[in-house]
Amino acid sequence: MSRFKEKTVLVTGAASGIGLAAARRFLDEGASVVMLDIDEAGLEKAAGALPQERVLVQVGDTADKQTATAAVKAAVERFGGLHILVNNAGIASEGDITQTSEEDFERVMAVNVTGYFHMAKAAMPELVKTRGSIVMTSSVSGLGGDWELFAYNTSKGAVSNMVRAMAMDAAKDGVRVNAVNPSFTRTGMTEDMVDDAELVAKFKERMPLGAPEDPEGIAAAMAFLASDDARLITGVNLPVDAGLRASNGQPPQ
Repeated sequence: MSRFKEKTVLVTGAASGIGLAAARRFLDEGASVVMLDIDEAGLEKAAGALPQERVLVQVGDTADKQTATAAVKAAVERFGGLHILVNNAGIASEGDITQTSEEDFERVMAVNVTGYFHMAKAAMPELVKTRGSIVMTSSVSGLGGDWELFAYNTSKGAVSNMVRAMAMDAAKDGVRVNAVNPSFTRTGMTEDMVDDAELVAKFKERMPLGAPEDPEGIAAAMAFLASDDARLITGVNLPVDAGLRASNGQPPQ
């Protein structure tokens, strides 16, 4: 498929995990991709194996407004415009509210919420020009709750409603805004979880299609939401969770 030929996609958190899978997917479908991440070494390594004529690397912290402004400007200067923003960069902090420090809470919110705000605000004028779209990485944690992930759950709840609010406002300009909501996915953030056989077994009991999910499957859903195939879809938080929500979190009988 070449659904994104002659289109430019900006992916945050692109050095690994879902972000890298998304960058590869859009490249495979013909796009030019701006890969943004705070991890310079990881980003350079990841991008080195990709078609250089259609890849642009940008290093920065999305919680910083200047990073967002610079990345959008670079995309337009290098590739002539911007059609899709994939707001994906994110971090987590373990603990309930009594265990979560102010510093940890503020950092999670800065990256997972304020960072998405900075990127979307910087990108919107260009997306209006191209009648483009935004795809955000939320989480099933943004649709419900988890134990001892207070800051992360709070941030993803904000992202899920950010999508709805932004979609309502942007529709008049032809810009669509959607989110994917993964569950337990095999990424750098979940390395310790993936190695916990007992935990993985518990997830498999509750996820009819199995766990952990692969980043490529999440990227495929992102590509659909960003494509013209989803031209009538906006304001949607799409669970990409191997059936976790369909099972209502219950183990098999």
